[in-house]
Amino acid sequence: MGFLDIDNVTKSYGAVEVLHRVDIDVQEGEFLVLVGPSGCGKSTLLNMIAGLEGITSGEIRIKDRVMNGVHPSKRNIAMVFQSYALYPNMTVGKNITFGLEMHGTPAPEREKAMKEVAQLLQIEHLLDRKPGQLSGGQRQRVAMGRALVRNPDVFLFDEPLSNLDAKLRVDMRTEIKKLHQRLGTTIVYVTHDQIEAMTLSTRIAVMYDGYVQQLGTPKEIYDSPANLFVATFMGSPAMNVLPAKLAERNGALHAVLTGADGQERALRIENAPAAYAAYKDAPVMLGIRPEAITDPEGADRNARNIQMLTNRVTVTEPAGADTFVTMTLSGKDCIARMRADADVHPGHDFEFAINMDKAVLFDPKTEDRIA
Repeated sequence: MGFLDIDNVTKSYGAVEVLHRVDIDVQEGEFLVLVGPSGCGKSTLLNMIAGLEGITSGEIRIKDRVMNGVHPSKRNIAMVFQSYALYPNMTVGKNITFGLEMHGTPAPEREKAMKEVAQLLQIEHLLDRKPGQLSGGQRQRVAMGRALVRNPDVFLFDEPLSNLDAKLRVDMRTEIKKLHQRLGTTIVYVTHDQIEAMTLSTRIAVMYDGYVQQLGTPKEIYDSPANLFVATFMGSPAMNVLPAKLAERNGALHAVLTGADGQERALRIENAPAAYAAYKDAPVMLGIRPEAITDPEGADRNARNIQMLTNRVTVTEPAGADTFVTMTLSGKDCIARMRADADVHPGHDFEFAINMDKAVLFDPKTEDRIA
């Protein structure tokens, strides 16, 4: 039983079901991020938690109290919107305390709460300004202050950083993370940005086409994606997914690929899960993250199974601290992430070090991870 329980919830518009049997238990103090592409159902689910959308079937409970049909004002939740939704004719201080005033909170309590929140968010000097006099980041702090001042059971964030420029987004992401660590609040946060999801969350629900594709910690989602959608959606650059054949050679299973020269390249798999045996001599999809493919000097010294593979380099992309290197494997572009000073050049053969400890296999028909 969670602090916030989303139990077998569906949402339909007429005959069209847009959310399919969503089951998520959010523990008290947890930071859950709902992530996925536009139209996947994440904002609809957030609005159902808030009471802004009705539930077709299933239950949503907060602190074991069923929320189905309960008016948003009676749910003790606070929501921070993408658009900030500030009152332009009110001062910052008035915007922060307006909700408390509407709930009949006495003026001294409102003033005390406003000062505490303003200090926490470092906006004391802005309390007498109007929203039109603020930057985007300052407006977002005010919107967060308005939510915080109510001391709700659950905070809901609907893509709160998407209107900010890239640097300010990073800064605000850090502020939200600090705020959560300091207050231990329960947060459900919607974004389409997988970097936000990875850096902010204690758990992530990856959504696509109205289904929760995978629910887990950032590490679980990144290292052991449940299917090809999660594998390619989470991570930047995305996981390399390469057609391969699983073959037994010298008593061990190998993922067999084709190099740029058309010749086979075999990568040994150690301690293969039992489920792999059913795919022997059959096609599979090999998934491996770019950072698991590097130059020999940059390979993980703690890895148990580094496999060397010589192949032709297609493109190099210096990126400051890293160099991204593209080669062709099994007819697909495959990206490696190397040290900035790796001696690698387009058009030349290079010996890549591949950490097969990090490799995962997918069924090409179902697109699910094998084992």
